[in-house]
Amino acid sequence: MNKYELVYIITPDIDEEARKVVHTRVQDLIAQNSGEVTKVDDWGKRRLAYAIEDRNEGWYVLVNFNAESEVPREIERNLGNMDAVLRYQIIRVLEKRSNVKPRPVRTAPAAEAAPAAEAAPAEEAPAATPAE
Repeated sequence: MNKYELVYIITPDIDEEARKVVHTRVQDLIAQNSGEVTKVDDWGKRRLAYAIEDRNEGWYVLVNFNAESEVPREIERNLGNMDAVLRYQIIRVLEKRSNVKPRPVRTAPAAEAAPAAEAAPAEEAPAATPAE
């Protein structure tokens, strides 16, 4: 299963009940297609970057879910048919993998470490006398 993020924008002029219907419909679409919703984050009403259908504001919702690779297409098809949804975008979340291999741990032998610890202190230089 892959991890996905879905962000969709709902028209701001619909009431709270209609928004809840859209939320449950999206979550049901994911569940019906053997997906699993992991997190729903309602961002609330925000200003749009540009006007969409003569609207300057929209209600933003972020949904994180796990599903097979065919599910996003089905969700996009259904979101495109909903009149209350202005825009939507589904992104596959890739797990961060590092190409850097860990360095091997180097251990110094005990014989090499001993002479460095036993080094004689340096002789002190005589103090300079003031020039007469």
